Amino acid sequence: MTERVRVAVLAGGPSAEHEVSLQSAQAVLDALPRDLYEPVAVIIDRQGRWPVELRRDLADVVFPVLHGPFGEDGVVQGHLETLGIPYVGCGVMASAVGMNKVAMRRTFLAEDIPVTPHVWFTEHEWRTTTDCGGLVKSLDWPMYVKPAGMGSSIGISRVTSMEELRAGVDLALAYDRVVVVEQGVTAREVICGVLGGHDAPDVSVPGELIVPGDWLDYEAKYLSRAEIAAIPAALPERVAEDVRELALRAFRAIGGYGLSRVDFLYEEDTGRLYVLEINTMPGFTARSVYARAWAASGVPYPDLLRRLIDLAFARSGS
Repeated sequence: MTERVRVAVLAGGPSAEHEVSLQSAQAVLDALPRDLYEPVAVIIDRQGRWPVELRRDLADVVFPVLHGPFGEDGVVQGHLETLGIPYVGCGVMASAVGMNKVAMRRTFLAEDIPVTPHVWFTEHEWRTTTDCGGLVKSLDWPMYVKPAGMGSSIGISRVTSMEELRAGVDLALAYDRVVVVEQGVTAREVICGVLGGHDAPDVSVPGELIVPGDWLDYEAKYLSRAEIAAIPAALPERVAEDVRELALRAFRAIGGYGLSRVDFLYEEDTGRLYVLEINTMPGFTARSVYARAWAASGVPYPDLLRRLIDLAFARSGS
């Protein structure tokens, strides 16, 4: 019998997305085919302490199902690079750029990838200005206030007045010292999955998020039992193809590898598409929209895991 591949599944961590990570990791642990893989759960606590020291004799490959700062921003990826252990997903640079909403937008604009109007500023600029409204004067209400380096809708506010803006910025600054404020648009929220290496990645069918209110917050994403997505999305064929093409461009723009989920805003009235963000380690349960988009594209969840692990070995030359 062929010896099984030991897969260390990293989860938890000090990020505010700790609980989401645990859900994703459990789904991976449950779905890894036991005839091929020997999974090892490595749960990092909220203080960033590891239960074991990763070594090649503990794991043949690492599956970092970590969301947010510390796990999705290049920090863990850099650590794994120094250890010389193959790992699933984007590398250091792509992870760092994809996690930071300022760097990500700068990269997209440089590659002529459409993004919504936005501004950004530091905590120091916000605290010392005598004209808070002047920092967002190029935008109209409503606006969305976001910490630059956080995901899962944590720390995000929809604001329609200066009073709400001040409260939204204070909330965002609890998670990051840099804040991004985006122009709100009336649009459908569309997602598309990317899977593959640098040269010829594949794209999934697009899906559409079902937004119960003004936007899809943390509770709707992870705590509600309500349906959160329609997959595949009911889009005109031309729009679906544009989504897939832009998803590939966004993935290549950040130097993506392995996987990413690209989120879009689609304005039906104008036909415009905006790339909202790219997630280099999206929610990874079987219910998550990334996995469901690939299942609808003919890649069931266990096969998706196998392809990602194969890509990790291919990059390392193992």
